[in-house]
Amino acid sequence: MPTLLPDGRPADVYSAMCPSRAALDRIADKWTALIVGALADGTLRYAELRRTVEGISEKMLTQTLRSLERDGLVVRHEQPTVPPQVAYGLTPLGRTLDEPLSAVRQWAERHINDVNAARVRYDEPPPAG
Repeated sequence: MPTLLPDGRPADVYSAMCPSRAALDRIADKWTALIVGALADGTLRYAELRRTVEGISEKMLTQTLRSLERDGLVVRHEQPTVPPQVAYGLTPLGRTLDEPLSAVRQWAERHINDVNAARVRYDEPPPAG
C-alpha cells in the first residue's frame, strides 16, 4: 500500500510536485551516505565524525548534520561540559537508512574499477577514419 500524503494523494517521487523528492534529494547525497554509515555503529562527536568522513569540510559537515537533524534522521546530543561537547547519533528513522545506503556504498566500492574503465573508454577520442 502506498504512503498517502496529508492531502490524500499517494507519494510518488516521479511526480514533480511530490514532497518525497526532497527526501530523495537528502538521502541521495554522498555526504549523507557517508555520515549515516559513520554513525551506524553509534554516536560520534563532531571531531570524530569529521576524521571518519575524510575530505568533508567543516562547513559541509555542519550543513549536512543540520539537514539530517531537521529531517529527523540524526539527533544532536549536547553534553554539559566545559567546553560543551556535541555528539551525533542516528534516530530510529535514520537507522532505517543504514541498510539501503550501506548497499549503495558497497556497490560503489565493488564497481569503481568498472566505472573508471567506462570513463576511460568514453573519454577516448573516436577512431580516425
